[in-house]
Amino acid sequence: MPAAFFFAIKGGMTHLPSASPLPVDEALPALRAALAQRNAAVLVAPPGAGKTTRVPLVLREEAWCGGRIILLEPRRLAARAAAARMAAMLGEAVGETVGLRVRLETRVSRRTRIEVVTEGVFTRMILDDPSLEGVSAVLFDEFHERSLDADLGLALAIDAQEGLREDLRLLVMAATLDGARVAALLGDAPVIESKGRAFAVETRYLGRRPERRIEEDVADAVLTALGAEQGSILVFLPGGREIRRVAELLAERIRDPAVDVAPLYGALERAEQDRAIVPAPPGRRKVVLATSIAETSLTIEGVRVVIDSGLARVPRYEPDLGLTRLETVRVSRASADQRRGRAGRTEPGVCYRLWEEAGNGALEPFARPEILSADLAPLMLDCAAWGLADPTRLRFLDPPPAPALAEARRLLVEIDALDGDGRLTPTGRHLHDLPLPPRLARMVLAAGAAAGTAAEIAAVLVERGLGGNGTDLVERLERFRTDGSRRAADMRRTAAGWARQAAAAGLPAEVADDDPGALVALAYPDRIARARGKAGEFLLANGRGAFVDPADRLAREPFLAVAEIAGGGASARIVLAAPITPEAIEAVAGHRIETVVEVTFDRAARALRARRLRRLGAVVLSQQPLAVPADGSSAATLARGIAALGIDCLPWTRTQQQLRGRVAFLRRAEGEPWPDLSDESLARTVEDWLAPHILGVTSLAGIDAGHLDAALRSLVPWELMRRLDAEAPTHFEAPTGSRIPVNYDGEEGPSIAVRVQELFGLDRHPTLAGGRVPLILELLSPAHRPIQITRDLPGFWRGSWAAVRAELRGRYPKHPWPEDPVSAQPTTRAKPRGT
Repeated sequence: MPAAFFFAIKGGMTHLPSASPLPVDEALPALRAALAQRNAAVLVAPPGAGKTTRVPLVLREEAWCGGRIILLEPRRLAARAAAARMAAMLGEAVGETVGLRVRLETRVSRRTRIEVVTEGVFTRMILDDPSLEGVSAVLFDEFHERSLDADLGLALAIDAQEGLREDLRLLVMAATLDGARVAALLGDAPVIESKGRAFAVETRYLGRRPERRIEEDVADAVLTALGAEQGSILVFLPGGREIRRVAELLAERIRDPAVDVAPLYGALERAEQDRAIVPAPPGRRKVVLATSIAETSLTIEGVRVVIDSGLARVPRYEPDLGLTRLETVRVSRASADQRRGRAGRTEPGVCYRLWEEAGNGALEPFARPEILSADLAPLMLDCAAWGLADPTRLRFLDPPPAPALAEARRLLVEIDALDGDGRLTPTGRHLHDLPLPPRLARMVLAAGAAAGTAAEIAAVLVERGLGGNGTDLVERLERFRTDGSRRAADMRRTAAGWARQAAAAGLPAEVADDDPGALVALAYPDRIARARGKAGEFLLANGRGAFVDPADRLAREPFLAVAEIAGGGASARIVLAAPITPEAIEAVAGHRIETVVEVTFDRAARALRARRLRRLGAVVLSQQPLAVPADGSSAATLARGIAALGIDCLPWTRTQQQLRGRVAFLRRAEGEPWPDLSDESLARTVEDWLAPHILGVTSLAGIDAGHLDAALRSLVPWELMRRLDAEAPTHFEAPTGSRIPVNYDGEEGPSIAVRVQELFGLDRHPTLAGGRVPLILELLSPAHRPIQITRDLPGFWRGSWAAVRAELRGRYPKHPWPEDPVSAQPTTRAKPRGT
C-alpha cells in the first residue's frame, strides 16, 4: 500500500491515504461540518482541486455514513478514471472499496462503499429503488455541465429525500456554478468554496480565417505551438469528425518522431482513451485531440499548452419537428475559462484561442442547460414511472419547457406508453424497462422476430462509433457484427439482452422482416425521406430538408429512413440512414399515409393544377393529375397565386382603375369608412374580396372585367357608391357641356386638362369631396398645350389672365379672347368668319 498521511481538521485528525495534499483539502472541514448538521450541501471547486476523488474518500469515514456513497459522473470515461484513481489511492483494484457501474461495465462487490456511476445509470437506480436502500449519500460531480440526466437525477433524489429518506445526504459539486441557486433548490443548503490551485496561463488569440475549415486552422495552431512551446498539448474540437480530420492533417505535417497524436472522445475504444489520458513517456510529447469531455471531468498529465477551437457539439431538440439534431455552437465563457485552465494545472502554461479577443464579450456566460433544449420524452417516461404525470411537480433548477413537454406527452401517448391522463400503460412499462430512448425501445419491442436486428440498430445508435462512421446503417451493422473489439462484443451481448426482453414482453409485431430501413422507420416515421432536386438532397416527412454527400451510395436511393441528423438551417446533414422501399413504408407507416387532393398555382402557366396525392407528412409517395375542383378552396389558391404575381397583373379596365383612384382620393380626404383599394391592401386580403367571385375559374386568363366589377362592388357598399358619384365624380362637366374625365392618379390630387375657353363664364373654382378639395385645373390652349395650372380659377381670371390673353391673341387670332372671361360665353370653337 502507498504511504498514508494525516492532516488536521476542526475536531481532530482524519486518516486519508494519498500521494500528496490537494487544494480541496482546505475546504473539507467546512464540508464535513455542514453534512454533519444538514442533509444537503454545495461544493464549488475549480478543475484540478481534487474534489472528485478526495471528497468521497473523506465522507465514507463520517459517522452518518453507514452505507454506500454514490458518486455521479457525466461520462463513462470520467467515471472509470475517478474509480481507478480512488482505488489506486487505497492500494486496491476497482470493485473492492471503490466500485464502478456504467454501461457495458459493472465492477462492484459486497465490500464496495463508494460506487462511481454515470448520471443515466443513477436515474435507473433510483427509479428501481426510490428509497435508495443502503445508500448514505449521493454526490453529483461536475453538475455545472447541466446534463438532462443530472437535472432529473437531482430532482428525483430531492423528492426521495423529502418523502422517504430525510437522512440521505445530497452533495452537488461543480467547477463553475451559481451556488446560491443550487443551494436554494436544496432548501438553503450551505455553500462551501474551494479556491483550488492553478499556475499562470498566458492567453494568445490567433483568430480564424472564415474561408478555411476549422481543422486547417487548428492544425496550423498545433504546429505553431509545437515549435514555440514545451510540454504536451491539449486541443479542444467540437466532435469526432473534426478530431479525425485534424489527426490526418497532423500525421502528414508533423516531422518530429517524438510527438504522439492521441484522439480522445466518447466513441473510442477504452484502450485508445487510456492512451490519451496517461502521461507521455519520458522524452516524448503528446498532442491530445479532445472534445468537451476533457474540460473538467478528466486530468491529463503533462499538459501545459491548450489550443481551443471555441466550438462544441450539442444536441438541439425542435419540438415542432420532433427532431433532435447535433449542432455545432460556440462555447460559453465558463467553458472557455475551464479549457484555458487546463494549461496551468502543474506549471505555467499557454492557451491559444482561435478567435479574436474582442469576441469574448459575445460568449454566453454559461452553457445552456440540456433540459431547455432536449427531447423530454425520456424524462416524461421516467417521471411517469416515478408516479408523476406532470414533471413540473419535481424541483428542477430550470423547469422543463412547456412546448417540449407537450411534444413528449404527444409522442408517448401515440406509441401507447402513456394513457390520456399521463399514467404509464402496460406497454409503457415494457418501454421503460428497456434502457433506451422511448422511440428505440418501441422499435425493439415492436420488431417481433426481427427484435435481434432492431436491438443491434439501437446499439449502434446509442453507442457512438460502433461499426465505423459511415452514413449507411446497413454497412455499419455488418461491421458491428464482425467487430472483434471488447466494446463491440459487450454491446452485442447487451443488444441480445434487449432482444430477449422484447421477446418476453410479447407485444404484436409491426414489421414483417429484419429490413434495417423498415426498423428505423418504425422508430422514426417522421424521418422517412424522399430524394429531391440534386443528387444527395432529400426531404423528410417532417418537412425538414437534409442531404448526404453526392458521392455517398445513399445519395442514389429514392427513399431513406434517417436515424440521425446533424446541423440546422434549411438543410441538415444526414449522419446515419438506411434505404427503405415504398412497400416497407406502406407496411410500417401505412396508418400515417393520407390521400389528399392538392390544388397548387403554377406561376409559369398562371393557372391552377390539381393532383391526387398519397403522402406521408411532407413526403409525396405517389400522385395523379385531376381536374381542378370548382370550390372555394381552389378559388382561394388562385387568388393567392395572383397576389404573389402582383395585383397589377389582373385585367383592370380604365373605369375600374379610376374607381380605385376615386375611392383612394376620398380615403385620403376623409379616412374611414372608405376602404383601402391599394395594390398592397388588395394583395393582403385577396382571399376575402376576389376569391368569392372567381369560383370555377382556373387561371388568370379566365378572369374578366365582370369578375372584377363584382369584386369591387363588394368592397364599396351601396351607400358609399352614392356618395362616391357625388363627391368624386368620374367626369367634370364644363360650362360648354363637355364631359371631361377626372384623373385621380396624380400625386398632387384629382385633376382635369381642359381648354381655357370652355371655362369662360365660370366664376367659382370647381371642387370635390363636398367642396373640401379643389379640383386641379390644367388649362390648355386651343391646340391642347398647357398654359397654366391653377387651384384658384377666379384668382387666375383676375390676375395672370391678362398676360396669358395677350400671348394667346397673338398665337391664336381666330379665337375669342375676352378681357372679362367671367362674363364671356364659353366656347369650343373659333370666331365665326367675318367677325
